[in-house]
Amino acid sequence: MASPEAPESVVQFALDKLGGLDYLVLNHIGGAPAGTRAHTPQATRWLMQVNFLSYVQLTSRALPSLTDSKGSLVVVSSLLGRVPTSFSTPYSAAKFALDGFFGSLRRELDVQDVNVAITMCVLGLRDRASAAEAVRGVTRVKASSGPKAALAVIRGGATRAAGVFYPWRFHLLCLLRRWLPRPRAWFIRQDLNVTAAAAA
Repeated sequence: MASPEAPESVVQFALDKLGGLDYLVLNHIGGAPAGTRAHTPQATRWLMQVNFLSYVQLTSRALPSLTDSKGSLVVVSSLLGRVPTSFSTPYSAAKFALDGFFGSLRRELDVQDVNVAITMCVLGLRDRASAAEAVRGVTRVKASSGPKAALAVIRGGATRAAGVFYPWRFHLLCLLRRWLPRPRAWFIRQDLNVTAAAAA
């Protein structure tokens, strides 16, 4: 998905082979190591292409077929797309863009009476080797089970839920984000190894 041409061909291949779409699950990711070196314009541009623009391209190409089938869009995002934290600036920017784009698209479809469900999935750090490597020495947050997160995403998409939060406590954190900004900063600071992140 790092190439602007790839999303078009992926959806076209699915349409040609399947004759249409009922679900589109957007769950690809381009990661960057946590730390201050990830703040370059080049890194941000690449992350925006993989983590945001390709989602938009896939959705745009698939939407006519999903409209015909009254289908579902399942958008896998991150807690960092709802609650900003330190040492994840470009990644967080791309995930916030997903929240804004698909939140607006949901409203557009609703006012046009288009029956396409959009499920936004807010997930935390999962127990994958690549994720662990990206945040090694930077955070003390415990990774969640990948299979359980996948099951939560599947359930949310199948029931056409507006939102999925895994672990569930992230829903509370998102609700509290505007109400208690100072305690949130204190809690986030507890999970960071600031010295290691700044040295990265």
